[in-house]
Amino acid sequence: MIDLTTVDLSTNYLGLTLANPLVPSASPLSKDLSSALGLEDAGAAALVMYSLFEEKMESEAQQLERFFYQQAIGHGEADSFHPLPDNVRTYQDQYLEHLQKLKSRLNIPVIASLNGTSISGWLDYSSALQEAGADALELNIYHLAADSDENSVTVENRYTNILQELKRNISLPIALKLSSQFSSPVNFAKRLAAAGADGLVLFNRFYQPDIDLETLHIVPKLELSTPAEALLRIRWTALMYGRVNTSLAVTGGFHHTPEILKALLAGADIVQLCSVLLMHGPERLRDLLTELENWLVEHEYQSIQQLKGSVSQQHAIDPSAYERANYVQVLDNYSHPAGVLR
Repeated sequence: MIDLTTVDLSTNYLGLTLANPLVPSASPLSKDLSSALGLEDAGAAALVMYSLFEEKMESEAQQLERFFYQQAIGHGEADSFHPLPDNVRTYQDQYLEHLQKLKSRLNIPVIASLNGTSISGWLDYSSALQEAGADALELNIYHLAADSDENSVTVENRYTNILQELKRNISLPIALKLSSQFSSPVNFAKRLAAAGADGLVLFNRFYQPDIDLETLHIVPKLELSTPAEALLRIRWTALMYGRVNTSLAVTGGFHHTPEILKALLAGADIVQLCSVLLMHGPERLRDLLTELENWLVEHEYQSIQQLKGSVSQQHAIDPSAYERANYVQVLDNYSHPAGVLR
Protein backbone atom coordinates (compact mmCIF):
# COMPACT_ATOMS: atom_id res chain seq x y z
CA MET A 1 0.00 0.00 0.00
CA ILE A 2 1.13 3.53 -0.73
CA ASP A 3 2.38 5.41 2.36
CA LEU A 4 1.48 9.10 2.53
CA THR A 5 2.28 10.60 5.93
CA THR A 6 3.31 14.18 5.23
CA VAL A 7 -0.23 15.57 5.14
CA ASP A 8 -3.62 14.25 6.20
CA LEU A 9 -5.36 13.15 3.00
CA SER A 10 -8.36 11.61 4.75
CA THR A 11 -11.92 12.61 3.94
CA ASN A 12 -15.43 11.61 4.92
CA TYR A 13 -17.93 10.33 2.36
CA LEU A 14 -21.37 8.86 3.11
CA GLY A 15 -20.34 8.54 6.75
CA LEU A 16 -17.29 6.48 5.75
CA THR A 17 -13.84 7.70 6.77
CA LEU A 18 -11.60 7.28 3.73
CA ALA A 19 -7.81 7.44 3.60
CA ASN A 20 -7.88 9.91 0.69
CA PRO A 21 -10.38 11.41 -1.79
CA LEU A 22 -9.58 9.23 -4.84
CA VAL A 23 -12.19 6.54 -5.56
CA PRO A 24 -12.46 4.45 -8.74
CA SER A 25 -16.00 4.79 -10.07
CA ALA A 26 -18.21 2.06 -11.51
CA SER A 27 -16.26 0.51 -14.37
CA PRO A 28 -15.10 -2.84 -15.81
CA LEU A 29 -12.02 -2.62 -13.57
CA SER A 30 -14.13 -3.77 -10.61
CA LYS A 31 -15.23 -6.90 -12.48
CA ASP A 32 -11.79 -8.47 -12.07
CA LEU A 33 -10.48 -9.24 -8.60
CA SER A 34 -6.85 -8.73 -9.58
CA SER A 35 -7.50 -5.25 -11.00
CA ALA A 36 -9.55 -4.35 -7.91
CA LEU A 37 -6.64 -5.44 -5.71
CA GLY A 38 -4.33 -3.41 -7.95
CA LEU A 39 -6.49 -0.32 -7.40
CA GLU A 40 -6.36 -0.80 -3.64
CA ASP A 41 -2.60 -1.33 -3.76
CA ALA A 42 -2.22 1.90 -5.77
CA GLY A 43 -4.04 3.81 -3.05
CA ALA A 44 -7.75 3.75 -3.89
CA ALA A 45 -9.68 4.85 -0.79
CA ALA A 46 -12.84 2.91 -1.74
CA LEU A 47 -14.25 1.16 -4.79
CA VAL A 48 -17.55 1.63 -6.61
CA MET A 49 -18.56 -1.63 -8.27
CA TYR A 50 -19.81 -1.89 -11.83
CA SER A 51 -23.58 -1.43 -12.00
CA LEU A 52 -26.16 -4.13 -11.41
CA PHE A 53 -28.84 -3.59 -14.08
CA GLU A 54 -32.44 -4.56 -13.39
CA GLU A 55 -33.04 -4.68 -17.16
CA LYS A 56 -30.46 -7.45 -17.56
CA MET A 57 -32.01 -9.46 -14.75
CA GLU A 58 -35.51 -9.08 -16.19
CA SER A 59 -34.29 -10.07 -19.65
CA GLU A 60 -32.58 -13.15 -18.24
CA ALA A 61 -35.75 -14.12 -16.34
CA GLN A 62 -37.88 -13.75 -19.47
CA GLN A 63 -35.51 -15.94 -21.47
CA LEU A 64 -35.68 -18.68 -18.86
CA GLU A 65 -39.45 -18.42 -18.67
CA ARG A 66 -39.79 -18.78 -22.46
CA PHE A 67 -37.44 -21.75 -22.38
CA PHE A 68 -39.46 -23.57 -19.73
CA TYR A 69 -42.77 -22.73 -21.45
CA GLN A 70 -41.72 -23.76 -24.95
CA GLN A 71 -40.10 -27.02 -23.94
CA ALA A 72 -43.36 -28.12 -22.26
CA ILE A 73 -45.64 -27.51 -25.27
CA GLY A 74 -46.99 -30.88 -26.41
CA HIS A 75 -44.98 -32.76 -23.80
CA GLY A 76 -46.98 -33.20 -20.62
CA GLU A 77 -44.18 -35.07 -18.93
CA ALA A 78 -41.98 -31.99 -19.31
CA ASP A 79 -44.13 -29.92 -16.93
CA SER A 80 -42.12 -31.15 -13.98
CA PHE A 81 -38.80 -31.37 -15.83
CA HIS A 82 -36.16 -28.78 -14.95
CA PRO A 83 -33.32 -28.93 -17.49
CA LEU A 84 -31.17 -26.36 -15.70
CA PRO A 85 -28.95 -27.71 -12.92
CA ASP A 86 -29.50 -26.51 -9.36
CA ASN A 87 -26.14 -24.73 -9.31
CA VAL A 88 -26.87 -22.43 -12.27
CA ARG A 89 -25.64 -18.91 -11.47
CA THR A 90 -27.80 -16.06 -12.65
CA TYR A 91 -26.55 -12.57 -13.47
CA GLN A 92 -27.69 -11.39 -10.03
CA ASP A 93 -26.03 -14.36 -8.33
CA GLN A 94 -22.75 -13.58 -10.09
CA TYR A 95 -22.88 -9.92 -9.05
CA LEU A 96 -23.62 -10.73 -5.40
CA GLU A 97 -20.92 -13.41 -5.31
CA HIS A 98 -18.40 -10.97 -6.76
CA LEU A 99 -19.42 -8.33 -4.22
CA GLN A 100 -18.81 -10.84 -1.42
CA LYS A 101 -15.47 -11.80 -2.95
CA LEU A 102 -14.38 -8.15 -3.12
CA LYS A 103 -15.47 -7.61 0.47
CA SER A 104 -13.49 -10.64 1.63
CA ARG A 105 -10.28 -9.59 -0.14
CA LEU A 106 -10.26 -5.79 0.00
CA ASN A 107 -9.63 -3.68 3.07
CA ILE A 108 -11.33 -0.61 1.61
CA PRO A 109 -15.09 0.07 1.50
CA VAL A 110 -17.00 -1.37 -1.46
CA ILE A 111 -19.91 0.70 -2.78
CA ALA A 112 -22.45 -1.21 -4.85
CA SER A 113 -24.00 0.48 -7.89
CA LEU A 114 -27.62 -0.22 -8.81
CA ASN A 115 -29.43 0.76 -12.00
CA GLY A 116 -33.12 -0.07 -11.55
CA THR A 117 -36.27 0.46 -13.60
CA SER A 118 -39.10 -0.23 -11.11
CA ILE A 119 -39.81 0.47 -7.44
CA SER A 120 -40.00 -3.25 -6.70
CA GLY A 121 -36.69 -3.79 -8.47
CA TRP A 122 -34.96 -0.99 -6.57
CA LEU A 123 -36.24 -2.44 -3.29
CA ASP A 124 -35.48 -6.10 -3.96
CA TYR A 125 -32.01 -5.63 -5.40
CA SER A 126 -30.89 -2.98 -2.90
CA SER A 127 -31.87 -5.33 -0.07
CA ALA A 128 -29.85 -8.12 -1.68
CA LEU A 129 -26.84 -5.82 -2.03
CA GLN A 130 -27.10 -4.87 1.63
CA GLU A 131 -27.28 -8.52 2.68
CA ALA A 132 -24.24 -9.31 0.51
CA GLY A 133 -22.16 -6.83 2.51
CA ALA A 134 -22.01 -3.57 0.53
CA ASP A 135 -20.75 -0.65 2.59
CA ALA A 136 -22.94 1.85 0.73
CA LEU A 137 -25.17 2.09 -2.32
CA GLU A 138 -24.89 4.35 -5.36
CA LEU A 139 -28.16 4.74 -7.26
CA ASN A 140 -27.66 5.19 -10.98
CA ILE A 141 -31.10 6.47 -12.00
CA TYR A 142 -30.35 6.67 -15.71
CA HIS A 143 -33.51 8.39 -16.91
CA LEU A 144 -33.62 10.43 -20.11
CA ALA A 145 -36.60 12.81 -19.91
CA ALA A 146 -37.71 12.44 -23.53
CA ASP A 147 -41.47 12.12 -22.95
CA SER A 148 -43.12 15.41 -24.01
CA ASP A 149 -45.96 14.79 -21.54
CA GLU A 150 -43.58 14.40 -18.57
CA ASN A 151 -42.88 17.69 -16.79
CA SER A 152 -39.94 18.58 -14.56
CA VAL A 153 -41.89 17.90 -11.34
CA THR A 154 -42.66 14.34 -12.50
CA VAL A 155 -39.02 13.77 -13.40
CA GLU A 156 -37.77 14.99 -10.02
CA ASN A 157 -40.43 13.05 -8.11
CA ARG A 158 -39.20 9.86 -9.76
CA TYR A 159 -35.90 10.34 -7.92
CA THR A 160 -37.32 11.40 -4.57
CA ASN A 161 -39.90 8.58 -4.54
CA ILE A 162 -37.26 5.91 -5.18
CA LEU A 163 -34.97 7.41 -2.56
CA GLN A 164 -37.65 7.65 0.14
CA GLU A 165 -38.80 4.09 -0.48
CA LEU A 166 -35.26 2.76 -0.15
CA LYS A 167 -34.53 4.79 2.97
CA ARG A 168 -37.57 3.17 4.60
CA ASN A 169 -36.37 -0.32 3.79
CA ILE A 170 -32.57 -0.46 3.93
CA SER A 171 -29.99 0.99 6.31
CA LEU A 172 -27.12 1.51 3.87
CA PRO A 173 -25.95 5.07 3.19
CA ILE A 174 -27.24 6.07 -0.25
CA ALA A 175 -25.72 8.34 -2.89
CA LEU A 176 -27.62 9.38 -6.01
CA LYS A 177 -25.76 9.76 -9.28
CA LEU A 178 -27.38 12.71 -11.03
CA SER A 179 -27.32 14.14 -14.51
CA SER A 180 -26.71 17.85 -15.05
CA GLN A 181 -29.98 18.21 -16.97
CA PHE A 182 -32.24 19.53 -14.23
CA SER A 183 -33.85 22.95 -14.40
CA SER A 184 -32.61 23.95 -10.93
CA PRO A 185 -29.86 21.56 -9.77
CA VAL A 186 -29.17 23.20 -6.39
CA ASN A 187 -32.85 23.29 -5.44
CA PHE A 188 -33.27 19.67 -6.54
CA ALA A 189 -30.17 18.68 -4.57
CA LYS A 190 -31.71 20.25 -1.44
CA ARG A 191 -34.92 18.27 -2.07
CA LEU A 192 -32.92 15.04 -2.28
CA ALA A 193 -31.05 15.87 0.91
CA ALA A 194 -34.37 16.49 2.67
CA ALA A 195 -35.63 13.15 1.34
CA GLY A 196 -32.70 11.35 2.95
CA ALA A 197 -29.86 11.30 0.41
CA ASP A 198 -26.53 10.76 2.13
CA GLY A 199 -24.58 11.87 -0.93
CA LEU A 200 -24.80 13.16 -4.50
CA VAL A 201 -22.55 12.21 -7.41
CA LEU A 202 -22.08 14.93 -10.05
CA PHE A 203 -22.64 14.03 -12.87
CA ASN A 204 -23.79 11.01 -14.82
CA ARG A 205 -22.68 10.94 -18.47
CA PHE A 206 -25.47 10.19 -20.95
CA TYR A 207 -23.92 8.21 -23.78
CA GLN A 208 -25.01 9.69 -27.10
CA PRO A 209 -26.26 7.42 -29.90
CA ASP A 210 -24.85 8.00 -33.37
CA ILE A 211 -26.30 7.70 -36.89
CA ASP A 212 -24.66 5.36 -39.38
CA LEU A 213 -24.72 7.32 -42.64
CA GLU A 214 -24.55 4.15 -44.76
CA THR A 215 -27.29 2.11 -43.10
CA LEU A 216 -29.19 5.01 -41.48
CA HIS A 217 -29.38 2.92 -38.32
CA ILE A 218 -29.07 4.40 -34.84
CA VAL A 219 -25.94 2.89 -33.31
CA PRO A 220 -24.61 3.02 -29.75
CA LYS A 221 -21.41 4.96 -29.20
CA LEU A 222 -19.25 5.04 -26.10
CA GLU A 223 -16.50 7.60 -25.72
CA LEU A 224 -14.30 8.05 -22.69
CA SER A 225 -14.40 11.37 -20.88
CA THR A 226 -12.04 14.28 -21.48
CA PRO A 227 -10.69 16.79 -18.94
CA ALA A 228 -12.90 19.51 -20.46
CA GLU A 229 -15.92 17.80 -18.87
CA ALA A 230 -14.58 18.33 -15.35
CA LEU A 231 -15.38 22.07 -15.26
CA LEU A 232 -19.14 21.44 -15.29
CA ARG A 233 -18.81 19.20 -12.24
CA ILE A 234 -16.50 21.64 -10.46
CA ARG A 235 -18.85 24.58 -11.01
CA TRP A 236 -21.96 22.88 -9.64
CA THR A 237 -20.03 21.45 -6.71
CA ALA A 238 -18.94 24.99 -5.83
CA LEU A 239 -22.56 26.16 -6.05
CA MET A 240 -23.87 23.30 -3.87
CA TYR A 241 -21.15 23.28 -1.20
CA GLY A 242 -22.46 24.65 2.08
CA ARG A 243 -26.02 24.82 0.75
CA VAL A 244 -26.78 21.10 0.41
CA ASN A 245 -26.40 18.92 3.49
CA THR A 246 -24.98 15.79 1.85
CA SER A 247 -21.64 14.37 0.84
CA LEU A 248 -20.56 15.53 -2.61
CA ALA A 249 -18.71 13.42 -5.16
CA VAL A 250 -17.63 14.37 -8.68
CA THR A 251 -17.16 12.06 -11.63
CA GLY A 252 -16.47 12.56 -15.31
CA GLY A 253 -13.38 14.21 -16.79
CA PHE A 254 -10.94 13.90 -13.90
CA HIS A 255 -7.72 12.81 -15.58
CA HIS A 256 -5.05 15.01 -13.98
CA THR A 257 -4.15 16.42 -10.58
CA PRO A 258 -5.22 20.03 -11.37
CA GLU A 259 -8.83 18.94 -12.04
CA ILE A 260 -8.84 16.91 -8.83
CA LEU A 261 -7.54 19.83 -6.80
CA LYS A 262 -10.10 22.22 -8.27
CA ALA A 263 -12.92 19.81 -7.37
CA LEU A 264 -11.70 19.60 -3.77
CA LEU A 265 -11.32 23.38 -3.57
CA ALA A 266 -14.89 23.67 -4.86
CA GLY A 267 -16.11 21.39 -2.07
CA ALA A 268 -16.05 17.77 -3.27
CA ASP A 269 -15.54 15.10 -0.62
CA ILE A 270 -14.24 12.58 -3.14
CA VAL A 271 -13.24 12.50 -6.79
CA GLN A 272 -14.29 9.41 -8.73
CA LEU A 273 -11.94 8.19 -11.46
CA CYS A 274 -12.83 6.04 -14.44
CA SER A 275 -11.60 6.89 -17.95
CA VAL A 276 -8.10 7.78 -16.79
CA LEU A 277 -7.77 4.36 -15.13
CA LEU A 278 -9.17 2.54 -18.15
CA MET A 279 -6.62 4.29 -20.36
CA HIS A 280 -3.57 4.09 -18.10
CA GLY A 281 -4.30 1.32 -15.61
CA PRO A 282 -4.51 1.26 -11.79
CA GLU A 283 -0.95 2.57 -11.40
CA ARG A 284 -2.07 5.98 -12.63
CA LEU A 285 -3.97 6.37 -9.37
CA ARG A 286 -0.72 6.07 -7.42
CA ASP A 287 0.80 8.89 -9.48
CA LEU A 288 -2.22 11.14 -8.96
CA LEU A 289 -2.12 10.54 -5.23
CA THR A 290 1.58 11.40 -5.03
CA GLU A 291 1.05 14.54 -7.11
CA LEU A 292 -1.87 15.55 -4.89
CA GLU A 293 0.23 15.20 -1.74
CA ASN A 294 3.15 17.09 -3.28
CA TRP A 295 0.89 20.02 -4.21
CA LEU A 296 -0.55 20.19 -0.70
CA VAL A 297 2.93 20.19 0.83
CA GLU A 298 4.18 22.82 -1.61
CA HIS A 299 1.21 25.09 -0.83
CA GLU A 300 1.47 24.45 2.92
CA TYR A 301 -1.82 22.67 3.45
CA GLN A 302 -1.90 20.27 6.37
CA SER A 303 -5.00 18.34 5.32
CA ILE A 304 -7.65 17.78 2.67
CA GLN A 305 -10.19 19.15 5.17
CA GLN A 306 -8.32 22.46 5.25
CA LEU A 307 -8.47 22.66 1.46
CA LYS A 308 -12.04 21.47 0.93
CA GLY A 309 -14.58 24.08 -0.14
CA SER A 310 -12.21 27.02 0.25
CA VAL A 311 -13.00 28.19 -3.29
CA SER A 312 -16.68 27.27 -3.28
CA GLN A 313 -19.09 30.05 -4.17
CA GLN A 314 -19.59 30.83 -0.50
CA HIS A 315 -15.85 31.33 0.05
CA ALA A 316 -14.61 32.50 -3.35
CA ILE A 317 -12.97 35.93 -3.64
CA ASP A 318 -15.54 36.79 -6.33
CA PRO A 319 -18.66 34.59 -5.77
CA SER A 320 -20.39 36.03 -8.86
CA ALA A 321 -17.70 34.49 -11.06
CA TYR A 322 -19.50 31.14 -10.76
CA GLU A 323 -22.64 32.64 -12.31
CA ARG A 324 -23.45 35.10 -15.10
CA ALA A 325 -20.50 37.43 -14.48
CA ASN A 326 -18.21 34.62 -15.59
CA TYR A 327 -20.18 34.29 -18.84
CA VAL A 328 -19.88 38.00 -19.66
CA GLN A 329 -16.19 38.14 -18.76
CA VAL A 330 -15.34 35.14 -20.94
CA LEU A 331 -16.97 36.73 -23.97
CA ASP A 332 -15.38 40.12 -23.34
CA ASN A 333 -11.91 38.64 -22.96
CA TYR A 334 -12.03 36.34 -25.98
CA SER A 335 -9.54 37.12 -28.71
CA HIS A 336 -9.60 35.22 -31.99
CA PRO A 337 -6.52 33.31 -33.13
CA ALA A 338 -4.04 35.08 -35.35
CA GLY A 339 -5.07 35.05 -39.00
CA VAL A 340 -8.77 34.50 -38.29
CA LEU A 341 -11.49 37.02 -39.13
CA ARG A 342 -9.18 39.45 -40.89
